[in-house]
Amino acid sequence: MEMNLEGVTPFEEEELKRNVLTTNLDQIKAWTRSNSMWPLSFGLACCAIEMMSTGGAHYDFDRFGVIFRASPRQADVMIVAGTVTKKMAPLLRRLYDQMPEPKWVIAMGSCATAGGPYVKSYAVVKGVDQVVPVDVYIPGCPPNPAALIYGVIKLQEKIKYEAKHGKRVFHT
Repeated sequence: MEMNLEGVTPFEEEELKRNVLTTNLDQIKAWTRSNSMWPLSFGLACCAIEMMSTGGAHYDFDRFGVIFRASPRQADVMIVAGTVTKKMAPLLRRLYDQMPEPKWVIAMGSCATAGGPYVKSYAVVKGVDQVVPVDVYIPGCPPNPAALIYGVIKLQEKIKYEAKHGKRVFHT
């Protein structure tokens, strides 16, 4: 964005360029959304323990602006941590549909991303992306809290990228 600098001395022009920030509303919204995520914790198995420890004092998820919510109406990120069974899939979809737009999904762990060691079971969904669109995949069995933090940072980058380019991108 160019500023009209007619009648301004070169010194004043340099000061303006160094001290004045110009942006647009979409980038401001992306910045606030990426730095204030409220995930709906959807802990289904052992990965949920790692997700809970990430919210504890040692890893302090709050410093990234991540505050867990118990209601889908107050959440904008769903962290699916663990094995999704075919019986649980419709409930997961219902909770996802209740979340307000814009919303994002993180698949945490081998079971959520691809079925994990239970991939041959008739009762297990072979990845949560068959039920809801997934934005970030975090591999591991279970992934440690540092991996979840890394996944959230990647989601923050993705939110900013989508706002800058004006399009939704999946599978990062």
